[in-house]
Amino acid sequence: MATKDQEKYLELEKIIEEHKGLPGALMPAMQKTQELFGCVPLKAQQMLADGLNATLSEVYGIATFYSQFNLEPKGEYVISVCLGTACYVKGAQDILDRICEEIETMPGKTSADGRFTVEATRCIGACGLAPVMTINEEVHGRIMPDDVPSILAKYKK
Repeated sequence: MATKDQEKYLELEKIIEEHKGLPGALMPAMQKTQELFGCVPLKAQQMLADGLNATLSEVYGIATFYSQFNLEPKGEYVISVCLGTACYVKGAQDILDRICEEIETMPGKTSADGRFTVEATRCIGACGLAPVMTINEEVHGRIMPDDVPSILAKYKK
């Protein structure tokens, strides 16, 4: 019996076959891979490169250039802290540091339990609410580092 990962890699082989020989096939095949795995892991990058006549560096270059692609799976909750100018001067770095402390991870990484991914972002267009963070689509504005534990508490349940 195949494991869930093995089943995904078998599905990836089908995706590669569907795109083989098509002009511009790499980007749509990578998008399907992202949907399948929730990221574009190294083994999948290698399979895409081998199957679509590309180099691993080409695949990796696309995966790291476009923000739609991730090299690691994201958590159930994606926490984005705005580090644009308005937020930064109002203490966003301290908020980011407190979040990382509370969920025991670093920016750009996912917590050990897989529930939270922390991202440092540029301006999200809510400067009037600075400093701002979002958790998935929910906006939290005018926050202080001491607000972080209570905000995260409702997502930890």
